[in-house]
Amino acid sequence: MREARRQLAIPEGSVPEICLLDPDGDILRHLKRTGEAVRNESWACYHTDLYDFSLGDLRLGIVGCAVGASFAVLIAEEMFASGCEFLISMTSSGQILPIRKPPYFVLIEKSLRDEGTSYHYLPPSEYSEIPGEVLSILKDAFAEIPDAVERGATWTTDAPFRETETAITHCRSAGILAVEMEAAALYAFSRARGKPAVCFAHVTNQMGNNEEDFEKGEEMGGPGALRVIEAAARAWLVSGPGA
Repeated sequence: MREARRQLAIPEGSVPEICLLDPDGDILRHLKRTGEAVRNESWACYHTDLYDFSLGDLRLGIVGCAVGASFAVLIAEEMFASGCEFLISMTSSGQILPIRKPPYFVLIEKSLRDEGTSYHYLPPSEYSEIPGEVLSILKDAFAEIPDAVERGATWTTDAPFRETETAITHCRSAGILAVEMEAAALYAFSRARGKPAVCFAHVTNQMGNNEEDFEKGEEMGGPGALRVIEAAARAWLVSGPGA
C-alpha cells in the first residue's frame, strides 16, 4: 500500500470507521445510480476503488466485486490498515436448507471451511466462527427493519461449479443454510488479527435449479441490503468497543 501510494501519487488519508465488502457489486452499483457513492481518493490499493457513502448520519466505505475468500481477505487487511474499525460483508448466496422462499438474509454465525484462505490464519477446524462479542452486539439489531434476517451456518467454497449433489446433501444434513465464497476466510482473519467483522449471506437463489432464479428484489436487492447494513452499523456504534 505504501508503494501504491507512492507510484500512483495517492494522497494520505483514511477510510471510514465502518467499511463494507460487496462481492457482487450490486450495492455499489445501486449507490452509484442514485448518486450516493463518492470515490475515496486516498484509498491506496492496486486492485480496487473504495467509495464513501452515507446512511443517514453514518459514513461508510464500500469496495465492490471483491469476490472469493482470498480477494475478500486481501481487501479486509487493507481496509483495517487504512483506518477501518468494523467490517461488514454482504454476499449473495445459494440456498441449501429451504427455510423460506428467497430472497432473505442470514447473519452468518459460522461457516464450513471449504476454501483455502482461512487455513493461513487459523489452525484446521471444521468451521470458522463470528467473534462472540460481535454476535452479542448484533443480538437485537434487526428487530425494527422489515427484512427477514435469519441466523445460522453457511458453507464457504472456492469452487461454485463443484457444488455437487453429494456436497449439497452433506451440508443440508449438517443444518447449513446457504453457500457463499467469503465468510470462513473473513471470520478466520477477524479472529486471528483481532479485527471485528460480520458476514451476511443474501440468499437470492436455489443455484439455478428453477427458472427466474437469482432474484434479489427491488434494485437488485440494494435497498434491503442497506437496511440490514445500517442496522448492524448502528448497533456496533452504540455497543462496540469504541462506543
